[in-house]
Amino acid sequence: MGSGARAARVAVDPGSDGPIRIRRLDEDGTARGEVQILPGPEAVAALERELAPRWVLARARSYRRLLEAGVSLGRAHDVELTEGLLVGADGRFGAPHGLAAATARLAGREPEPDPPVPEEGPPGLFDDGPRTDELADVVAVHAAQQRRLAAGPPGMRMLVAAESTGALVAEEMRRDGLPWRADVHDRLLTDVLGPRPVLGGRPPRLAELAREISEAFGGRALNPDSPAEVLRAFARAGHELSSTRAWEVRRVEHPAVAPLLAYKELARLHAAHGWSWLRTWVRGDRFHPEYVVGGVVSGRWATRGGGALQIPRAVRAAVRADPGWRLVVADAAQLEPRVLAAMAREPALAPDVDDLYSALAAAEFGGDRARAKLGLLGAMYGQTSGGAAPALATLRRRFPAAMALLEDAARAGEQGRLVRSHLGRTCPPARPGDEADAAARARGRFTRNFVVQATAAEWALVLLAELRHALRRSGSPAQLVFFQHDEVLLHVPAEVADDVAAAVHAAAATAGRRLFGDTAVRFPMQARVVSGYDEKDSGQNHSDRKDAGEDGKDTGRKDAAPAAL
Repeated sequence: MGSGARAARVAVDPGSDGPIRIRRLDEDGTARGEVQILPGPEAVAALERELAPRWVLARARSYRRLLEAGVSLGRAHDVELTEGLLVGADGRFGAPHGLAAATARLAGREPEPDPPVPEEGPPGLFDDGPRTDELADVVAVHAAQQRRLAAGPPGMRMLVAAESTGALVAEEMRRDGLPWRADVHDRLLTDVLGPRPVLGGRPPRLAELAREISEAFGGRALNPDSPAEVLRAFARAGHELSSTRAWEVRRVEHPAVAPLLAYKELARLHAAHGWSWLRTWVRGDRFHPEYVVGGVVSGRWATRGGGALQIPRAVRAAVRADPGWRLVVADAAQLEPRVLAAMAREPALAPDVDDLYSALAAAEFGGDRARAKLGLLGAMYGQTSGGAAPALATLRRRFPAAMALLEDAARAGEQGRLVRSHLGRTCPPARPGDEADAAARARGRFTRNFVVQATAAEWALVLLAELRHALRRSGSPAQLVFFQHDEVLLHVPAEVADDVAAAVHAAAATAGRRLFGDTAVRFPMQARVVSGYDEKDSGQNHSDRKDAGEDGKDTGRKDAAPAAL
């Protein structure tokens, strides 16, 4: 077939500079025609406009050269992320799944460990030793993956598409950066720590607290950063502690407790998000973290340095919109219980209200919200005895399908079997020794929660994909700049902020239908339009009903092929 033939998919090797190599593919991965040489990223952009194909990339970082040239891809198949999902589905979670490992596996060879990802560098320089024909490897591995996906459950295809879209979003967020005012951050640190030390060492407030701690122990010099020294000091004072964790220290009556707890909190801020962090990670009033898609066992994201997923409240005021722009901050309300209700087909467990726990308390626990929450979280996280036991008995009687789903997952874990999320993400296999009673129970608690937490991560990925697609389709100038677990943050021109908030709500409703089909369970997003991340809603309360797409017209199921994915 000629080079001008249309194709459902296009494999691309952007390289580090110079021409870009592509190969057109059928949906099943079969190559169409010969390798083509494109002069540069602009030609990729032209193909995106002409064909809107699914771009087959070795890895997310392959996208960087294109992004830096202003080229945005609509859809993707990330070979390495997909290989990780398929390796996990085979019960080998954590086995090598880079392109080199996948190529070796395809050839019947034992894969070498995946090479470490470099901190920075052009997208083509990843493999140790001589450079291979990466495009040929991408085409071959992708075709093998398509064969496996075609023979497997339909949910896995959606998971691969959602995970690959997440990789595109992660790279775009890294490029755009989270708006971050360095001057505001510096002022916040100065307010709580005192002026920045000129020659290093402790900031004034930490130095003052260190003196108070030493004085409380009789004036003997003590380094509060050393757990061993702190434990010895408490022991001399007649208090034997096993650790310096805050919950354990709080139980002690001693004058050193208050300054020690204050010191620990401020020292954590200074170490994790202090002046050194600010100098390293914030450039041009933007924080540019590197996200690791699927970096956690459940499929949640992680970061490679910078702590983007753990922004403490003390510095959130530094996350501020540019003049004339706003932040749209949206998070899902009580996502995991709603996911459990949808998986178990028990919508009564998650009534269509903002506060699920209050509704559950009113219906089943005499209005005691704390008891309802304790019981439901205990069921999902494996706290099935003690104070949670009576509440759990009520839940078993009232919601047998949901509780059976959790208990089946726990039993499978205890027996060393694999459990899978709604779309097919697979938990790590049992390890030697997990058959022992205590270890088996611990694994059961893990698998009990895995099925819900991993499915919640899938819902969030599909939400992200739907939202990105809606923004691209409408030509919105809004930028997705932050994502963690069940929260998204967008940087938008003020005049479109309400429209973007409505798009978030619509994406949340659609994500529920994509995963669970025709379910009465709703997934409300609490969106607020603000100037700073630390602020409450600046005005209108953006109800999840506004333009949320809940008119029944969209009947996408998990085996559909939505344009967003």
